[in-house]
Amino acid sequence: MDLGIREAIALGGGSPQWPGAVYGVLLNFADALAALGSAVHEPPYKAPPRAPVLYMKPRNTLAADGAHIVVPRGIDALRMGGTLGLVFGRVACRVREADALAHVAGYTVVNDVCVPHESYFRPPVRQNCRDGFCPIGPRIVASRLVPDPGNVSIDVAVDGISRQRASTRDLVRPLPKLIADVTEFMTLVPGDVLLVGVAAGAPLARAGQRVTVSVEGVGALTNTLVAGEAP
Repeated sequence: MDLGIREAIALGGGSPQWPGAVYGVLLNFADALAALGSAVHEPPYKAPPRAPVLYMKPRNTLAADGAHIVVPRGIDALRMGGTLGLVFGRVACRVREADALAHVAGYTVVNDVCVPHESYFRPPVRQNCRDGFCPIGPRIVASRLVPDPGNVSIDVAVDGISRQRASTRDLVRPLPKLIADVTEFMTLVPGDVLLVGVAAGAPLARAGQRVTVSVEGVGALTNTLVAGEAP
């Protein structure tokens, strides 16, 4: 049985309020890291990341399935970062790879929306953390119902046409290693969500377009972009 989204979160004003934090990971798809090319060896990077590059999607970014995503004034299009979210059900601190997935209660679909930007050096708060920039849901699927989360497809469709297709088998850090590496230096608690990353070539969408992120065996998340001015 799926874990209903209302059982895991308290809804307020149409936006999901998760009991935990939502963390994203940069450059965890092999093609996203490869897209940096030789620049990964130049300042400010100087080398490929040796540890997960994390950022947060704060509470103001959370949005439900069916909610509108506001395209701020002066911005032509937003990048649609379809990804898989790992929802933790147990405290995870310095876990071993062999035990990592046992800490995951279930999986959900996430659209990690951002204003297009090129630099990974400075935390892109202004680009990643606008209101409604993290649609999530519409449900959490219990981990026992996703037998191989390390090999599921992620599809991003714009107006019903598939614009990107990726698979979690192409992660730089597969799920157990990602969890082990993250919990080596920080503790994840029940309700926390860890996004596995966004593949290269995440499509752009504009006001008036409808975006659906589908994760094999987990579900589909649909939102429509609207023109407006976000704070």
